[in-house]
Amino acid sequence: MPTPPLPETPSPEVTEIERALTRITYLSTRARQHERLMALAGVPLDRAAVALLRQIADSEPQRPGELAARLGVEASHVTRTVQQLQKSGYVTRVPDPDDRRAQRIELTDAGGEAIARIREAGVRGMQLALSDWSPEELRQLATLFHRMVDDFLTHAVDEEGDAGSAPAGPA
Repeated sequence: MPTPPLPETPSPEVTEIERALTRITYLSTRARQHERLMALAGVPLDRAAVALLRQIADSEPQRPGELAARLGVEASHVTRTVQQLQKSGYVTRVPDPDDRRAQRIELTDAGGEAIARIREAGVRGMQLALSDWSPEELRQLATLFHRMVDDFLTHAVDEEGDAGSAPAGPA
């Protein structure tokens, strides 16, 4: 399926949405913010480990190469991070039922508890930041965010040009 052409001139509204997403991405990926979140959650992991742990928690057990592709990183990065998470007791390797020579990565109970604590700490911080918003405003925001992510995924294009297979959004 050919990629549709990009509009010549983005609308001012889309430009503002891109700016807002860039700002929120920056805020959420700052080192101090990450350290604060990990302290609140009581989980001593770096950002790469948390991203991988979230991906594993949100999917069936996957091979390291599949995890790398989903995260858009080199397989060697995933291998090192999986080793770190395995040593910490957060993940384990299990045989791939489709190919017994291969392995998939899955959460341990400790990994599930860690990601639950990380998510709870993140939700508490978000609740504080959005405490002046009405329940209706929060419902609208949640609905629109989900719709936006779904549309990004629908229109995403990876290096081979396959639609819907890679995340898209602001860089």
